[in-house]
Amino acid sequence: MKNIVLRATASNDDIRVFVANTTQMVEEARKIHDASPVAIAALGRTMTATSIMGLMLKNEGQMVTVRINGNGPLGPIVVVSDHKGMVKGYVSNPHVEGSNIRPGKLNVGEAVGRDGKITVIRDLGLKEPYSGTYELATGEIAEDFASYFFYSEQQPSVVALGVLVDTDYTVKAAGGFIIQVLPGASDETIDKLEKKIETFEPITKLMERGFAEEDILNYILGEFDVRILDRNEVGFVCDCSIERFERALISLGRRDLEEIIREDKGAELHCHFCNHKYFFNEDHLLSLIQK
Repeated sequence: MKNIVLRATASNDDIRVFVANTTQMVEEARKIHDASPVAIAALGRTMTATSIMGLMLKNEGQMVTVRINGNGPLGPIVVVSDHKGMVKGYVSNPHVEGSNIRPGKLNVGEAVGRDGKITVIRDLGLKEPYSGTYELATGEIAEDFASYFFYSEQQPSVVALGVLVDTDYTVKAAGGFIIQVLPGASDETIDKLEKKIETFEPITKLMERGFAEEDILNYILGEFDVRILDRNEVGFVCDCSIERFERALISLGRRDLEEIIREDKGAELHCHFCNHKYFFNEDHLLSLIQK
């Protein structure tokens, strides 16, 4: 199964929409982090939205980072996407056990915490990255992204995100969509869309019933003259490397490296995004000092 994000327009380009199936991507993140159901629900929702935001970037090399920091037991959630929608991400406390709002509905807002902030950093290759922050709305992730788009970017948006966890704790379905009304949209289009939104079923319910990305797109906006622009394959990709960690160690300076050699005889560094560990023995550290 591939992770796919459709990009489309509707209603004579008055509306743009992204529809994502990220089931495999979120399941991979669950396995990497050994995440509990509520932890992967929160991380998976954030990954889906951040992947879509990555596809909103215009140029190669640009990146978007989303940090959700509530006051709940999960701690900060961090996800990074490139312009192709490829993401890496982690949640600080992946083994948190959560409660249910109702049977089958995890209480993500309680685990994330409703008192906190969502921060979006766009690295567009300029001197300084663009950064925007807004208060969390509910901690349920989708509503928090919608509030961020509206208040920080003045972009009215409908955001739906979901992760369905199976009885064996694997990810059965994950995905989402973002609908944005563009400047110049008529009142008639906006009113029609608002009425349509009220009829939407949760996206994971649609996916559980076998809806593919095109089916979901037609379900939410089929009567708005939808036009698919492109179909993007996304995924979980970590770009950590031994060279990157070497640079991090070199940045510590000669004195700190000599102290690590003297006291620990080596160093073990851990990538938060993919859980890969890099071990530097004494000889390796000495070579870094020579550099």
